Amino acid sequence: MKSFSTDAVLLRRTEYGDYDLIITYFTRSMGRISVIAKNAKKSVRRFAGALDPFIAMNIECSLPKRRGSLPVLNSVDIENPFANIRTSTVKTGYASYWIEIINSWMEEGKPDEAIYDLIFNVLDSLNRGKISMEVLSVLFQIRFMGISGFTPNLVGCGHCGIALDDIRQNKIRFDLASGKLICETCKLKMFGKTTFSINETISHYPVTTIEKGITVSKGTLKQLSWISSIDIEYADRLKFSKTALKEGEYFLEGFIPFHIGRNMKSLDFLHRVRNIYAKVIS
Repeated sequence: MKSFSTDAVLLRRTEYGDYDLIITYFTRSMGRISVIAKNAKKSVRRFAGALDPFIAMNIECSLPKRRGSLPVLNSVDIENPFANIRTSTVKTGYASYWIEIINSWMEEGKPDEAIYDLIFNVLDSLNRGKISMEVLSVLFQIRFMGISGFTPNLVGCGHCGIALDDIRQNKIRFDLASGKLICETCKLKMFGKTTFSINETISHYPVTTIEKGITVSKGTLKQLSWISSIDIEYADRLKFSKTALKEGEYFLEGFIPFHIGRNMKSLDFLHRVRNIYAKVIS
């Protein structure tokens, strides 16, 4: 029987029948794939400690005999368990959100080594704890968008073209649907002096949401644009004010799910545990 092996990060697992598990991986050489782990719930020793989320490993699988069947997971060799992530509820929240982004966006069987290296490196940095969780999350989301090809336009008004530095207002509207900034002049031309209500789907964000838009400060936009070219190894040098970091997180956490087109359960969980964590350390 033909087989294959590849480096992989575990995205999710689903129970299948009484004894089996269906495991979804994001792999270096094959992209997102699903395999079946036979008797994984029955045999504790066979895949002991290797079927938890976030673990990076090398997997060896047998190709199915029948068309339409899943490959069978034969063995795993753990490369990095990222064990420290699972000891922290907040770290687990961040990692779960990043993993759900990968699982939601990446196509089945389409490899992308840049995305694989990105998720591996941010999980490794989160596990080591030398870079703040918030900075890592902002950096991951910005870099993910850049690699995936849907980076928002943050350099100026997407309608009249005026540069960000030349926009007079400190708070600027970002339109989620178009992925563009809208200066005050263009906003008045488009909507007049209409007072917009807060979008209930993202009303818990501490930034003003207008229809399908979010209002973000000019300083935060400049930092987000700048860090899009920063490597993770230099992330510890990034300096954010608390306000800019929080605003940047909520801006990205509004734009990415909207662009992907789905509500993310992991993001709701992250918001809850992050709020609890903030109260504990305050």
